[in-house]
Amino acid sequence: MAVSIDPGLGLSTALAVDLFAEYVSPGKAAFFRAAGIEFAMGRREGARIWDLDGKHELINCHCNGGVFNLGHRHPEVIAALKSALDHYDIGNHHLPSGPRARLAEKLAACTPGRLHHTIFAVGGGEAVDTAIKIARKATQRKKIVSALGGYHGHTGYALATGNAKFSRPFLAESPEFVQVPFNDLDALDAALDGDVAAVILETIPATLGMPLPDDGYLAAVAQRCQANGSLYIADEVQTGLGRTGTLWGIEHFGVEPDILVTAKGLSGGIYPIAATIITPELEQVFHDDPFAHISTYGGAEVGCAVAEKVLGISSAPPFLAQVNRISQRIYDGLCAVQLQHPAAIAEIRRVGMFMGVKFHGEHWGRLMSVTAFQAGLLCVYAANDASVLQFLPPLITDEATADEILQRFAKAVALAEGILGGGAA
Repeated sequence: MAVSIDPGLGLSTALAVDLFAEYVSPGKAAFFRAAGIEFAMGRREGARIWDLDGKHELINCHCNGGVFNLGHRHPEVIAALKSALDHYDIGNHHLPSGPRARLAEKLAACTPGRLHHTIFAVGGGEAVDTAIKIARKATQRKKIVSALGGYHGHTGYALATGNAKFSRPFLAESPEFVQVPFNDLDALDAALDGDVAAVILETIPATLGMPLPDDGYLAAVAQRCQANGSLYIADEVQTGLGRTGTLWGIEHFGVEPDILVTAKGLSGGIYPIAATIITPELEQVFHDDPFAHISTYGGAEVGCAVAEKVLGISSAPPFLAQVNRISQRIYDGLCAVQLQHPAAIAEIRRVGMFMGVKFHGEHWGRLMSVTAFQAGLLCVYAANDASVLQFLPPLITDEATADEILQRFAKAVALAEGILGGGAA
């Protein structure tokens, strides 16, 4: 009989899934059971996670969209939280705060252009909502332009900027939210008018399947926004904090946004925190009422200590150099697997450790999520382009783990190819 290794709850995987189905989400439990992925996280350390029974081990190549950029339970991040708990709690969002001020100072120092002031939030959706609120008040306009098939979160304004399949069940259609194809400047030109407050784009849209920006595209978006009196919001929730081999993904494209949003990885996988970073001019929207926007738990003081440690690790030149070395090693290995399986893999998309493997058809991406699990990898297909398998290894991955990831990935492709009969639909 398997023995649970959960140190607190004493649950087996089967019992945890049963309880989850009963009290949390029957639909999610049924989805994973139907896919043959019955897994509840138990022990987690570095790049790896185990189920509650300690029987199934996975290398995490999804990282919850970048939450676990530094792996699971990074010892320096854990130490920062433990130390903070000796001094702080959440804090009071009405009052000036030393931990918030210090973290905001460090964010101002490491973000591009003239970004200077930070408004803290709990998660990426809330931070995007904040960015849109600021853009609307600053410009006295209402319209927001975003990418068709993009994703910015599941809260109100963030949901309205995303794919219709997520927003339509909950929101009324509004002419104030317009979507245009990514990489299509003509469509953007047609959408930009005197009512547009801002254009918001993920630097590389993960949920859309990681399409890379065309040469000059993002710079042209920024220029058009400036000419139109609109703001450019860079959603760096997934591409930020070293994921692309630079601290911010936008650095690859020579663009200085008016607003930058970061979240997920800022938490270190330990304490939820997000940030909306703006220029001094935009901060003036709060001069008539500095309490016009508040977030009770945004910038929790214990979380600021975690985020400060994450920022210090992620911005260190040796760390980023290692990310680029390992990402090249993994990319070369993925290309080698592509050569061995041309009927399966169409394209490898990559900037740093931000990778997407595009297959020949959406059935491939869905199946690969299952066979990757069987081969010992946690990977997820892109929700708005299921032909693409999102591939986000932890940034702490070393050479040995990178080689192991590639071996498991090759096994997963072979399993999928066998199921599909050598690449047939």
